[in-house]
Amino acid sequence: MAVRLDGQVVLVTGAGRGLGRAYALDLAKHGAKVVVNDFGGSVSGEGHDDTPAQQVVNEIKAAGGEAIADGGDVGSYEDCYKMVKLAVDTWGRLDAVVANAGILRDVTIHNMSEQDWDAVIRVHLKQCYNLAHHAWPIFRQQSYGRFVMATSTSGLIGNFGQANYGAAKAGMYGLMNVLKLEGEKYNINVNLIAPAAQTRMTANLMGRDPNDPERAVVMAPEHVAPAVTYLCSPQCEESGICIAASGGRYSRIAIVANKGVTYDPHEFKDADWFAANWSKITDLSDAYVPWSFRETREEHYAAKRAAQG
Repeated sequence: MAVRLDGQVVLVTGAGRGLGRAYALDLAKHGAKVVVNDFGGSVSGEGHDDTPAQQVVNEIKAAGGEAIADGGDVGSYEDCYKMVKLAVDTWGRLDAVVANAGILRDVTIHNMSEQDWDAVIRVHLKQCYNLAHHAWPIFRQQSYGRFVMATSTSGLIGNFGQANYGAAKAGMYGLMNVLKLEGEKYNINVNLIAPAAQTRMTANLMGRDPNDPERAVVMAPEHVAPAVTYLCSPQCEESGICIAASGGRYSRIAIVANKGVTYDPHEFKDADWFAANWSKITDLSDAYVPWSFRETREEHYAAKRAAQG
């Protein structure tokens, strides 16, 4: 199965540097026309520069592809509308969105200002609402769409000093779980990428010399790009999946449920009973990935296969 996006239009935010740039270049290499968005601010979100987005556009065009630059602010409802409109005005459609742009304002919770909290939530989580809200009518009309959000193990697993970032990134998992249901009958797939790479944002977070040439190779953003290109492609038929990707490894991260412990609800149990059953209640040996709160993933796909004959 060849992964191709010929004739398709993809909007990638934060695509002027690092991971976003790698995504944009790889998508273009696979035939996509790319809206390269980048506000061009600092890692913490200050400043504005249109140059990074235009440089990536120039790279794509030099390689024979099609691209257009956008310098909008992903935290702005109006700017995200303009990004979507730019895609449609330029090429007549929008097939996929990669919500990748982000900032960092790392500080422990007791020292974190309200501004630091709000700024990170706005850029990461509100970005996803803004883009989904504006792209969804187009996806529904086309009966096709791919929506990929850049989450992080900082939220899905945890990382010291990143309460704002982790909360925003974990929030994307919840948003995916709802949007996968809302988009299902319109052939709109919603997935997550949890990348790890050596970029401007992570250069001082890896615990190693940011100038180490070996680290630059093994943790290059280009290792993550193939996963994003696949998730954006018509060949990807899965929805509701979170893929962790870094140099040398791809894997899946999921919220799972277990069978738990049942009891007669006519009989009220006390905390002592709960404590005595703690090991059984928390045992994950029979864990599964639910599709929704109404049915398990296995039940969902069995019903879908039966309906298709």
